[in-house]
Amino acid sequence: MASTNHITLKWLGNMAFESTNPSGLTFRIDASPDDGGQGEGLRPKALMLSSLAGCSGLDIASMVRKMKLEVDEFRVEVYGDLTESQPQAYEAVRVAFHFTGRDLHRPKLQRAVDLSVEKYCGVIRMFREFATLEFETVFHEA
Repeated sequence: MASTNHITLKWLGNMAFESTNPSGLTFRIDASPDDGGQGEGLRPKALMLSSLAGCSGLDIASMVRKMKLEVDEFRVEVYGDLTESQPQAYEAVRVAFHFTGRDLHRPKLQRAVDLSVEKYCGVIRMFREFATLEFETVFHEA
């Protein structure tokens, strides 16, 4: 049987909500002041990009650990282009994986990125249904 995630979204008044997470943690979602909110929470569309980065980042971090690779810093930069028409949706997303360190093992790090992008990250798979995706790996020698 497939697993199911369950969240609860509770309205806090005005344009603010609190969302639960299967981990038991919560976070706030709020609209910007331009859209009637207080700007005191995360935005839903940006959360989608964070989910993509987090899903792939977790895959890659796990593989880096298993391969015992030395990496001083790892970050994922994601840029999402929205359609002009309403409702706005992502039509193009660019993802850059940045690794910083001394003597980076580039082929193994690239393999970890490729496995996440092509095989393991379910959020990337979902994004492929509605957006064009571009991926880049950038190595920074410390």
